Amino acid sequence: MSVADRLAELGLTIPSVAAPVAAYVPAVVTGKHVHTAGQLPFVDGVLSVTGKVGADVDAETATAEARTAALNALAAVQSVAGSLERVARVVKVTVFVASDPSFTGQPAVANGASTLVGEVFGDAGVHARSAVGVAVLPLDAPVEVELVVELTD
Repeated sequence: MSVADRLAELGLTIPSVAAPVAAYVPAVVTGKHVHTAGQLPFVDGVLSVTGKVGADVDAETATAEARTAALNALAAVQSVAGSLERVARVVKVTVFVASDPSFTGQPAVANGASTLVGEVFGDAGVHARSAVGVAVLPLDAPVEVELVVELTD
């Protein structure tokens, strides 16, 4: 099944690439790999949720936000690769979680991003991952997602 077919089956549309909030580009290609900048869970240019996970934002909401941020990361990949059909495999997913000091559920929050790439790419979506708790993220976002993907020729 193609990536486009999987996205349609999931009821997902790749959004427009989120505008950078500082001096960087959303993604770069080096050799056969795409590295994305950290992507926030923007929907139509707006963060629907802000704050620390475990205090202002519950884990379930943060997991959904990680999924949204991963979808934005796929948009960044598509912007430099031309098509998500060129993705040979997802190599690495890094999820940053703005966490209350007592919150330790970063891996469960990161599953929002991991599950999305698995659903979209199937076996090619199996990846290495880091789930990192941080004090604060840009614009007080609860999560930020980075991807590294390998492209076909």
